[in-house]
Amino acid sequence: QVQLVESGGGLVQAGGSLRLSCAASGRTFSRDAMGWFRQAPGKEREFVAAIRWSGGSTYYADSVKGRFTISRDNAKNTVYLQMNSLKPEDTAVYYCAAKILPDYGSSWWSIGGLYDYWGQGTQVTVSS
Repeated sequence: QVQLVESGGGLVQAGGSLRLSCAASGRTFSRDAMGWFRQAPGKEREFVAAIRWSGGSTYYADSVKGRFTISRDNAKNTVYLQMNSLKPEDTAVYYCAAKILPDYGSSWWSIGGLYDYWGQGTQVTVSS
């Protein structure tokens, strides 16, 4: 069994920063990529960022490009999301996800249904 545990969420003022962490534990598993998604109240889940575990290629939603940075620490089995210049519209529950098999279709990184494991989520609230 694989567990993904997010941490680092909280309340921050607009313009501030937060760093989310997602630690993978349980049985050893190889993965193609890990990603961050978010869901605001009353809205559908949306893609935020993803990173290829091997090679480190990164992908971002247009809404966070230039403000958020995804990174990984292979030794710690952890993926991070550094969020700067936060806006009230970034308020959401942020979920970490892991994808086992590679895909090569268009925008594969943004399709939640292609991810195999999900964390429980961490709340991020940005006040104006």
